[in-house]
Amino acid sequence: MTDPTAAAATTMSVHDAISTKRMVRSFADRPLEPDHLVRILNAGRRAASSKNLQRWDFIVCRDRDHLRELAAVGPWAGHLAGAAVAIALVTPDPTAADSPLSVLFDLGMAAGNMMLEAWELGIGSVPATVYEHDLARHLLGHPADRHCEYLISFGYPADPADIGRPNKAGGRQALTDIVHDERW
Repeated sequence: MTDPTAAAATTMSVHDAISTKRMVRSFADRPLEPDHLVRILNAGRRAASSKNLQRWDFIVCRDRDHLRELAAVGPWAGHLAGAAVAIALVTPDPTAADSPLSVLFDLGMAAGNMMLEAWELGIGSVPATVYEHDLARHLLGHPADRHCEYLISFGYPADPADIGRPNKAGGRQALTDIVHDERW
């Protein structure tokens, strides 16, 4: 039997990955290939960070019961229950008085790298914002001086056509509407 994600798992250009990437919230009931998971985690680890501080840790969750529990961390986190893997993105608390705003910028770069790497491999993803921080801490066990604002669901799409589906017309603002030259 042919792997339905094999065509998407061929090497694609960064431009193509950015141009075709979409959020996938419905996943096939199949685990991620171990080497795919390593590639995704390494993509996050290799992200640029302010002063190269790399202020992040990643908690990999793949136990089905644990994923169902994690789906309760926010009103739009239900997709975690069906993911093959969820990766919790843990940082120093960005609201702490001595925490620079660059912590979240760095985390966004790590998350973007992971999601683009996954897309190249034919793996869909979507972030979940944590609203229930005490529940997240209880379920993930991260230390009191650390914070989890986001988890990302990863999995092979339930509908393999999601990988090659064209973007919706009008789905993005026109470049001329958002770019200002030299000054606003």
